[in-house]
Formats: sequence, structure tokens, C-alpha cells
Amino acid sequence: MMKHKGMFKLQVRRVVGQVNIDDMGNENNESLDLLSVFLTGIPGLEAHHGLLSSPFFTMYIVAIVGNSLIMVAVQADPALHEPMYLFLSMLAVTEVGVSVSTLPTVLGILWFDVRQVDFDGCLAQMFFIHTFSCMESGVLLAMSYDRFVAIYNPLHYTVILTIPRIIYMCLGITLKSVILMAPLPILLRQLPYCHTNVLSHSYCLHSDLIQLPCADTKLNSILGLAIVLATFGLDSLLIVVSYILILYTVLGIASREGRWKALNTCVSHICAVLVYYVPMIGVSVMHRVAKHVSPLVHTLMSSIYLFVPPVLNPIIYSVKTKPIRQGIATLFSCKRELL
Repeated sequence: MMKHKGMFKLQVRRVVGQVNIDDMGNENNESLDLLSVFLTGIPGLEAHHGLLSSPFFTMYIVAIVGNSLIMVAVQADPALHEPMYLFLSMLAVTEVGVSVSTLPTVLGILWFDVRQVDFDGCLAQMFFIHTFSCMESGVLLAMSYDRFVAIYNPLHYTVILTIPRIIYMCLGITLKSVILMAPLPILLRQLPYCHTNVLSHSYCLHSDLIQLPCADTKLNSILGLAIVLATFGLDSLLIVVSYILILYTVLGIASREGRWKALNTCVSHICAVLVYYVPMIGVSVMHRVAKHVSPLVHTLMSSIYLFVPPVLNPIIYSVKTKPIRQGIATLFSCKRELL
């Protein structure tokens, strides 16, 4: 009758929202190692996943193909080797990165109803989603600086923003994002897990994963908040400051035509900033203020934040930027000539 002392192992068979324990836990309720997690998909619309797969697949095609065309056009056309277009190419890289990071699990659920994800794979997906999102925010800040220099000091624009400096800026943005996001999966991997292993989205996010451990996650939460403030918060503040300076400079231009021309060069970037930050703010507000809203609303807001910017940005820049349209047209004309 005294067999229940000592250490016991927990064998886990994963079923959505359920953990089967083959052996008894020890008297201290020893926690288990999480082997895999389950993704919810789109709550309430599970029966319609087949229909929903078509629009999601279309969005992925538009995002990946559209941003890839911008990257190739900028690389192939020497006329586009200017600061504005080089930053745009870097923005397209981040958009493709975000899309590719979420694609396997989202389409896996919609097409094949594959919800189980290896825990380490989930941590890797979380790392790449947040890293590319952080890079995107940094690139948008760099693009706002580019617009400020172009309007404030147009005669020295190419002298200030040389290609080597742009490369260093892009490398700095990438390195900063990787360094900031690297501790998140490492810290999560060290925690014990003994609760339900079901996430509320079709992909792995840090805000979702820190709900799973049965240990204190205060350090993880503080670190996550610090990263948000140091990246998205600071970047958005500096973007606002950049546009205040741009507006001040534009108002100093004598001619009305000159003011309009200067502001018109910023329209595409302003649209990209709004498309990126408005959904992000909406997701943050929903998580903090409207916690009791239907899970479908939270899923919809998160999907808008991750899926809409990669789809709209290549469309915005293709419509508003004539050199980009010409560069893409040149690509297709060259392919026709080769054929």
C-alpha cells in the first residue's frame, strides 16, 4: 500500500484538449515535458475549413508571388538600385518570411485537419513569426528615415544613404530582431508543462505559449513586454517623429505643387505603416480589453495582423510606384523574349 512514494514518469498520449496519464505522478505532482501541442484552427468554423482554404491559399499566393516579384525586379533593374527601392525589397523579404512561417500549419489544418505540432517545431515557428514581424517594423522605420532624408536634404540624399550604409542598416535590423527573439523559445523550452496543450490559433505565438506552463512565467511576460516596447513601441514612436519632421519640412516649401509632390512620395509608406500597425494595435487591445469576446473575433484579428500586410503591401507599392510597375513589366517582357 506504500507504493506511491518516489519518482514516477508521466506518459502522455495527446488528444485535442486531453492528456492521458499512464502512470501516477509523484506526491509533489511532478510536471511533464510537453511533447507536442494542438492548434485550434478557426473556432466555430471547423466544418467550413474546406471552403476557407481557398481564400487563405489565394492570400498566400498573392503575398509570396507579389513580394517575390518586387524583390526580383529591384535586384534585376539597375534603375531601382536606390535607397527607397532597396528598403522596399527588404520589406518584401520580411513579408515573404512571415507568410512562409505561418503557411505549413494554417494550410495543414484547413486542407488535412492536421492540428498536432511538435513542441520544438512550434517554438521554431513562433521564433520566425516574431523575428520577421520585428524586422518588418524595423524596415518601416528605416523607410520613414529614408523619406525624411529625401525631403529634408534631397541634394545629399544619395550621399547620406549610400548602398553600403543601407546594407549595414538592413543587417543591423536583422541582427537586432534575431538577438531579441532568441531568448523567447529558449526560456519556454526550460519550463515545466502540466496543463492543457491546446493553442488558440492556427500557428504558434508567444502570447499563446506562455499560457501553457504550470510554473511562474513572470520572467517570460516581462521579457515579452520589454521586447514589444523596444521594437514595435519605439519604432512606431520614431516613425511618428519622422513624419512630424517631414510635415514641418513640407510646410516650409514655398509652392503648393512642391508640397504636394513631396507628400505624394510618402503615400505608399504611410499606407504600409497603417496596414501594419493598425491591426497590431487592434490585436493588443482585444487581448487586454475584450477578453470575453468570442474566440473567433480574436482569431480574425490575429489573422488580419499576420496575413493582410503581406497581401496589401505589394499591391500598394505596385499601384502607387511607377518605377516598380515598370520593373515588374520589364521582368515579364524579358521572359517573353526568352521564350
